[in-house]
Amino acid sequence: MSQRKMKTMDGNSAAAYVSYAFTDVAAIYPITPSSPMAEIVDDMAAHGVKNIFGQEVKVVEMQSEAGAAGAVHGSLASGALTTTYTASQGLLLMIPNMYKIAGELLPGVFHVTARTLATHALCIFGDHGDVMATRHTGFALLCSSSVQECMDLGGVAHLAAIKGRVPFVHFFDGFRTSHEIQKIEVIDHGDFAKMVDMDAVQAFRDKALNPEHPVTRGTAQNPDIFFQAKEACKPYYEALPKVVEEYMKEIAKVTGREYKLFDYVGAPDAKNVIIAMGSVCETIEETIEVLIEKGEKIGLIKVRLYRPWAPEYLKAVMPKTVEKIAVLDRSEEPGALGSPLYMDVKTMYFDEEAAPYIVGGVYGLGSKDTTPGQIVAVYENLKEDKPKNNFTIGIIDDLNNSSLETVKIATEPKGTVRCKFWGLGSDGTVGANKQAIKIIGDNTDMYAQGYFSYDSKKSGGITVSHLRFGKNRIQSTYLITEADFVACHNQAYVHQYDLLKGLKKGGTFVLNCVWSDEELNEQLPAAMKRYLVENDINFFTINGTKIAEEIGLGNRINMIMQSAFFKLADVIPVEEATNYLKESIVKSYGRKGEAIVNMNKEAVDRGITSLHKVQISAEWASAVDAKQERKELPEFIEKVLIPMNRQEGDDLPVSIFKDAADGTFPSGTAAYEKRGVAVHVPEWLSDKCIQCNQCSFICPHASIRPVLLNGEEDANSPADFKTLQAKGKGFEEYKYRIQVSPLDCLGCGNCADICPAKALEMKPIGTQMEEAVNWEYAMELPIRDDITPKTSVKGSQFAKPYMEFSGACAGCGETPYIKVITQLFGDRMMIANATGCSSIWGASAPATPYTKDANGRGPSWANSLFEDNAEYGLGMATGVVQMRNKLSDAMKEILEISADEQLKTACSQWLDNKEEGSKSRECSDNVMAAIKKSKATGREAAAIAEIVKRKDFLVKKSVWCVGGDGWAYDIGYGGLDHVLASGEDINILVFDTEVYSNTGGQASKATPTSAIAKFAASGKKTKKKDLGMMAMSYGYVYVAQVGMGADKNQFMKAIQEAESYKGPSIVICYAPCINHGIKKGMGKTQENTADAVKAGYWHLYRYNPLLEKEGKNPFVLDSKEPTADFREFILGQVRFSSLLKEFPNTAEGLFSKLEEEARERYNKYKRLANM
Repeated sequence: MSQRKMKTMDGNSAAAYVSYAFTDVAAIYPITPSSPMAEIVDDMAAHGVKNIFGQEVKVVEMQSEAGAAGAVHGSLASGALTTTYTASQGLLLMIPNMYKIAGELLPGVFHVTARTLATHALCIFGDHGDVMATRHTGFALLCSSSVQECMDLGGVAHLAAIKGRVPFVHFFDGFRTSHEIQKIEVIDHGDFAKMVDMDAVQAFRDKALNPEHPVTRGTAQNPDIFFQAKEACKPYYEALPKVVEEYMKEIAKVTGREYKLFDYVGAPDAKNVIIAMGSVCETIEETIEVLIEKGEKIGLIKVRLYRPWAPEYLKAVMPKTVEKIAVLDRSEEPGALGSPLYMDVKTMYFDEEAAPYIVGGVYGLGSKDTTPGQIVAVYENLKEDKPKNNFTIGIIDDLNNSSLETVKIATEPKGTVRCKFWGLGSDGTVGANKQAIKIIGDNTDMYAQGYFSYDSKKSGGITVSHLRFGKNRIQSTYLITEADFVACHNQAYVHQYDLLKGLKKGGTFVLNCVWSDEELNEQLPAAMKRYLVENDINFFTINGTKIAEEIGLGNRINMIMQSAFFKLADVIPVEEATNYLKESIVKSYGRKGEAIVNMNKEAVDRGITSLHKVQISAEWASAVDAKQERKELPEFIEKVLIPMNRQEGDDLPVSIFKDAADGTFPSGTAAYEKRGVAVHVPEWLSDKCIQCNQCSFICPHASIRPVLLNGEEDANSPADFKTLQAKGKGFEEYKYRIQVSPLDCLGCGNCADICPAKALEMKPIGTQMEEAVNWEYAMELPIRDDITPKTSVKGSQFAKPYMEFSGACAGCGETPYIKVITQLFGDRMMIANATGCSSIWGASAPATPYTKDANGRGPSWANSLFEDNAEYGLGMATGVVQMRNKLSDAMKEILEISADEQLKTACSQWLDNKEEGSKSRECSDNVMAAIKKSKATGREAAAIAEIVKRKDFLVKKSVWCVGGDGWAYDIGYGGLDHVLASGEDINILVFDTEVYSNTGGQASKATPTSAIAKFAASGKKTKKKDLGMMAMSYGYVYVAQVGMGADKNQFMKAIQEAESYKGPSIVICYAPCINHGIKKGMGKTQENTADAVKAGYWHLYRYNPLLEKEGKNPFVLDSKEPTADFREFILGQVRFSSLLKEFPNTAEGLFSKLEEEARERYNKYKRLANM
């Protein structure tokens, strides 16, 4: 046995480390939550780490999971041991190749972070639905229940695949295990090398396709032999359980940790046994230990090898005394008799006399937390004379009456220190907590565990970190419900969440806030005050935000709050923690320069010295909140959104969703969130304002808007609702005001940055809260978008934005584009949205930012999948065309037979203008008005009835396929290309962030040469794909490339030309992203776009086929000759500048290549423009 080496890591890291040892080639594609495995492998290869064969792993990123599976198949066929990493829909795209890989007995391994499949809704979190969809492919399925098992059993999967000639899916729970950080023992690659059957490896390579000894594989077989040939593989599957068992024994020899295909824990004479697999086994085992101490005769069988199913191995470990079994499945098959594992166990016992009584239940779908109390409920159910079957735990199912009631119990080992941290996405809280776990885990003999709970918003969402530390192994694979320490890193949360729920008596609470003790008395809710007194809480405050700004760290409060945690939690001596922290700073930030290192070290010191102990007033024990006027709210807001936003969604019963079983949510719910999470928001300086409306135009969240008031409205406005005389023709009777919503603003500062008159100034949110009242008044005013054409930058902003208050990052470069498009066409838009950033900020339950107007109109929005969005949108457009064709038929019939001149005129006008966008609205209204007056009978009445049935299709729909570059350039390109080629009237909008933004910044074909991205750890070596030029090659597609911050008018022209074009259009938008690491910050994203164009990095153009019909050049180059320094521009982003630090030997060459490619591209566009 090698020397024991302990390290703190998550499940993805463990699986990646193991897989690297056995892998020649990794064919990859990003998907949450599996991407980190591929990223780690790519990073190891980039830094020269060798596998057990003495080579760096060859990593190839494909355009989709289907492509990755094809590459895995081909690589295996060529004799290279090949691995991939995937989950969910990605795994499903691999299924056709999985059949082939298994059918050809190729020893590939798929490491899968088991994840929910998109059904009525997308869910990026974990269950076993995806893995269960592969159980018929012929792959062996091996399950790990913990981070340590990912290390141990991940190795078994590779070893057994090689020796047994059967491919493996090694799976573990997405997020719960993949992202849980634990202190585990690392197995040395040298130990794995000793276990490999090198004869089997050589036999595999010898059998590979090779012209040195050619064979034919993959023939087409007929009914005469296919059946027999397929049955010939059975001996391999029959032999495999023994192979897996033997390798489990080999692992035990090296580590001392014993595994079986099915492991039993519990009372040797157990009567009631649970069978389960995955991380829930850790929770069950922890629960069993407590219950057995109380005399319970219970047990657990952990399923390791699920396929091939080996019942004799399961029966061998089942206690002879068993009377009842509960099988827990983390997946569900609607319409089936039961879920997969349950059905396997039932089948196993079907012909046995005196078989135990078996019931099944479903738990943990979509990463629903599974607690000891729920497990106790399962054992209690087994005590019943006739236990409930097909039960559910962890939810209140009052619709199907399937749920078991959770029992209150505490099972965590004594001495475990439990800490919760409430943070705001991108404030560094999660990163700091990961660092804290690693410091404690790697430098002490303590065990450490960390799990991180997120909402689905981007960097501005809520994060809750759950950390445990202790002397004993931690098996608590569920969220903390009773804490010793709670930290809140955003003061807005005191009004939104029950932060202190579960904080034990005498526990510690630290709040990052700007409030003095006097202001605390005013700001803290009464319930919090009472809890602090009643539970003798040690209460501290720290103004980490101010300290971070003073040091120069912006909003990154992580180091300050981390050192405050070490000071207060007393998990390890604060002096030791400080030293470890500063060492980690040098390691983490050293490549960013000495200044960054010193700033972070100062943050550590000030986090310790700046803590303030609050003397809790005895009067708080009887605190009562001032009465507030209760507003009438829509039922959905009251019953769903508000509880979910309070982090109480787990308590909602199934019946709440009875009428939303198809996943339909109402529009415009984001307007009710009012999160107030910004640190600074803009203040309008009316005396400087020139009324250009640019601030509103570029706002990512539609939280700053111009309003127009008539005299009466101005007179009735709130006292401090300051207005100006509106400027411009037609505005003489109106007053003008720029109104900010402090509760919806995310404080990026782009509006203040681009304001040409500097009429906006960023101020602390506390100084601007009166504006919340003014906002409410402003939003009650009529929309006045008909005074000046809304086709201009200024005019567009008097129109209603049908996309507001999204979950996008502060300063997002994507949302301003679609927001303006909805202001132009929103009342008739249909949006097909590719999975990705834009679908997450566009529709993360319960917040729906796409909204409707006073007439009830607004964009319809839907998401199908990542890969099929263009086809999905084309389907929408085709369906609408078919419905409108029937309308045309009905109106033509009316023209033939009707004597009603008003109706005939209305129908004739509609037919003439039905494809003319906004004109079709007027014509449609005229048709319906005429129908209302009609007294038709017979055929004419029947034709009218057809029109009325399809009246929702009267207005010309503006169909948009929306998504990012990962969709448009890569996984969805085939479909996108087909839709463009179709010639149909459809619009495509591409947010080009030049990386897969949603999954964490992996390289796409839009990623430029030299940029460091995940899957391009040493800088991308190949040129950015020119999607626009490829689309132009058809000659009949409208194509534009735009950059809002560079030229707002060019963007407006392009959008209007694209939408009005009677054919396919594609508009490619430069979208600065948090993944770029813009050194000026996300408050400069509009400026960054302008800089990109000035430097010649991004180019603006429009290609309009209509111009060619007029005898003009269809290509218009809107960019001027570059004037700014190209190198200076790219080095202003970490994605480029880090290459100099990390790989200085190759950086210069790649930068020169990038600059030359940009120059070539611009010259190519110039040639086109001058033709």
